[in-house]
Amino acid sequence: MLDLAITWDWLSFAVRWLHVITGIAWIGSSFYFVALDLGLRRHSGLPEGAHGEEWQVHGGGFYHVQKYLVAPAHMPEHLTWFKWEAYSTWLTGFALLAVVYYAGADLFLIDRNVLDVSAPTAIGISMASIAVGWIIYDRLCKSPLGKSDTGLMLVLYAVLVFMSWGYTQLFTGRAAFLHLGAFTATIMSANVFFIIIPNQKKVVADLIAGRRPDPVLGAQAKQRSLHNNYLTLPVLFLMLSNHYPLAFGTEFNWVIASLVFIIGVMIRHYFNTVHARKGNPTWTWLVAAVLFIVIIWLSTVPKVLTGEPKAAAAAQVFTASAHFPAVRDTVMGRCAMCHAMEPSYEGVYFAPKGVVLDNDADIADHAREIYLQAGRSHAMPPGNVTQISAQERALLVAWFEEARQ
Repeated sequence: MLDLAITWDWLSFAVRWLHVITGIAWIGSSFYFVALDLGLRRHSGLPEGAHGEEWQVHGGGFYHVQKYLVAPAHMPEHLTWFKWEAYSTWLTGFALLAVVYYAGADLFLIDRNVLDVSAPTAIGISMASIAVGWIIYDRLCKSPLGKSDTGLMLVLYAVLVFMSWGYTQLFTGRAAFLHLGAFTATIMSANVFFIIIPNQKKVVADLIAGRRPDPVLGAQAKQRSLHNNYLTLPVLFLMLSNHYPLAFGTEFNWVIASLVFIIGVMIRHYFNTVHARKGNPTWTWLVAAVLFIVIIWLSTVPKVLTGEPKAAAAAQVFTASAHFPAVRDTVMGRCAMCHAMEPSYEGVYFAPKGVVLDNDADIADHAREIYLQAGRSHAMPPGNVTQISAQERALLVAWFEEARQ
């Protein structure tokens, strides 16, 4: 059993590392081509069919790039396809979802205080929601609404806000954010697999057959590529959020996730505008900063809005606090079965992240982590498997805040 646990942990690390590597490759190529497309210059003297060109310098040399909006007159001898980065990113991401959240569903996926279901049911809901997301998105793009970029983006944002809320009604906060990221990333990958690459293959086939390609194919691919560009930064946030319980484990986590999409759009709008040489909209950074401050406030929002009692303040030192005996009992009863030198929780063989909480000194040393992970947020215990109560969480908050005064 010990060997299996170690092997599984290393498998998780390997898949996560591979996911990061492929994600960097996909994001890098995506950002580059959008910047290239926006920076194209149009002038007389371009070859027939050329939409624009750009000169670039990098790595000690110069690059002369020309773009054909539909297709060149003749099929080039060498053609590089950019698709495997997207496919590999999705495949490794799904593998990571299976290794961490499906295999550890009772600990990481299911919160029985939110939705009391079996592991197979939770996994089925997870897979179905991810697949349905692409179907809804694709239908919207192909509907008459798809002809209006602004209208389409507003409706799509409404869908994402609904899913932000919906996932928090199904899974743990951590899993909710991860699934929202997977929901969005699936749309992005499916755009490449079902629209962008097939359309490009149709263009190539038309060229080989001597037919003029339909310009609608290029327009569709460009629209989906632009969507992918604007969705990238929010997905990155959601994929990294499992390290930050104040983002996913607090009362208004779904609002935080919704605001992150706006921040991502603001940042991409800035870079896209600059790349297109249409100005320097620094106001987007101000909007992003203000929204981020709102997110910080939402993560520690006054308890009067959540119906939870406010914490009191009294003592100066963690172990000297009048609350400490009760805090010790709470930690020992709710946390120490995993966070101990010899964990007793089934399937846990080492204290997660090396955090040991089975004595007074260690509890005091990790007071801040306890406050953030189990007091201010609901990140710990995962899925609230040890049934820590709202009163106990309030106790942890009171203990930490009074000791800090």
